[in-house]
Amino acid sequence: MQKTTLDLSAKPNSFTFTRRQFLSRTTLAVGATTLAFPYVGRVLGANDRINVACIGVDGKGDSDSSDAAGCGGNIVAICDVDKNSLAKKAKQFAEKFPDLKQYQDYRKLLAEMEKSIDAVTVSTPDHNHGIAAIRAMKMGKHCFCQKPLVQTVAEARQARQLAKDKKLATQMGNQGSAESGLRRAVEVIQAGVIGRPLQCHVWSNRPIWPQGLNRPEGEDPVPDSLDWDVWLGPAPVRPFKKGVYHPFAWRGWFDFGTGALGDMACHTVNMPFRALKLGYPNVVECEEASQLYPETFPKTSRIRFEFPAREGLPPLKFWWYDGNPGDRSVKPLRPNQEAIKEILKSVSDSLPGSGALIIGEKGKLFSPDDYGSQFFLWLNGEDGYQNGNQHPACKPIPQSIPRSPGHMQEWFRMMKDGTAAYSNFDIAAYLAEVILLGCVALRVGVGRRMLWDGPRMRSRNIPEAARFVKRTNRPGWEA
Repeated sequence: MQKTTLDLSAKPNSFTFTRRQFLSRTTLAVGATTLAFPYVGRVLGANDRINVACIGVDGKGDSDSSDAAGCGGNIVAICDVDKNSLAKKAKQFAEKFPDLKQYQDYRKLLAEMEKSIDAVTVSTPDHNHGIAAIRAMKMGKHCFCQKPLVQTVAEARQARQLAKDKKLATQMGNQGSAESGLRRAVEVIQAGVIGRPLQCHVWSNRPIWPQGLNRPEGEDPVPDSLDWDVWLGPAPVRPFKKGVYHPFAWRGWFDFGTGALGDMACHTVNMPFRALKLGYPNVVECEEASQLYPETFPKTSRIRFEFPAREGLPPLKFWWYDGNPGDRSVKPLRPNQEAIKEILKSVSDSLPGSGALIIGEKGKLFSPDDYGSQFFLWLNGEDGYQNGNQHPACKPIPQSIPRSPGHMQEWFRMMKDGTAAYSNFDIAAYLAEVILLGCVALRVGVGRRMLWDGPRMRSRNIPEAARFVKRTNRPGWEA
């Protein structure tokens, strides 16, 4: 059989929350043409000028701040711990925003600019996401925050509750949410094309940054441009080492990042999470990992989440796999051959670096990239996968999810008229919380079957998991 051609270039006040509440809101968020939840308390109006402060303007923050400006945001302040990044962005914005204020400490920005801003973008390293976003939301500011939204389970719960209580327009930066292919895959799965879902496998070619290592000894002079204390934020103080943490070498460190799982699962698990109405797992376990280190995530791991029956759907097991195929020091963990045999037969001679595979009673649905921009379908008895847009079983399925005008545009639209953004914090914080449970399972140890009580945010059998659920912040860096 001729293999299907893959196009991988497309990218695109209680803290309890019951499964029934989650399922009803997920259904609303993915199935209705008019979205009534979450409610935005004060819409700004189509002609109102939205004053935006951008926290973090290097890396993804560079594009996030530019996108906010491109959507009509009036950028009144920018913040970055590195003066060089700050100066570069200020130069780009100089003509359009001549009165732009600059800060290195987002706490100072929020304190001084509270009455002058309507909204913030947050594009810092992971460990500062929750602090910056939660502080801004407590002030009543609308918030766009990069994935993985927060670093801890407790921060995710707090962010979701704040967005609801303050009636704010929110959006997480998992841009694949705007892909029509992702939304179509959700429609197809929920229409029952592959039958009752039983398994889900998601894998990533990350890390592409250093991890699986010990902390280097000694320290180096802090560059004049960098405020190292603010960069550390809520994390414990440690010496600066050139090239070890800043810039973009922090993802693999427990104190600063969330590893490959936190980095990429907000993309690759996004579609299955919605389509399968996963809610809270009741079991999470790190089944296998390469050598463990006291301060960094391992180079490869396999983590299993077990979800109970929900809304007529059967119990489901979901496996996450990470590891860089280009790293010769380790063999990345991947799904078993039985699960992927049709992919290798009809789609690709080798498994793509990342992807999501959902196995149902009637067939399988496979998305071969990080963002869910396309998907392929195989039904029992067929020779191989077909592109989801051409498969006869998909064509009769009606469109039920509104298509996106653009990921950042959704957030601005939500601020202006209240239309819910697809990755607003009500669902995005839930997704992030579930994903971060995988990080908790890894921290408590390989082979330890963690029983999880989602509404109460605690393990029923491993009490020491609590110290990974909620972080103790440095004084002055409380959320």
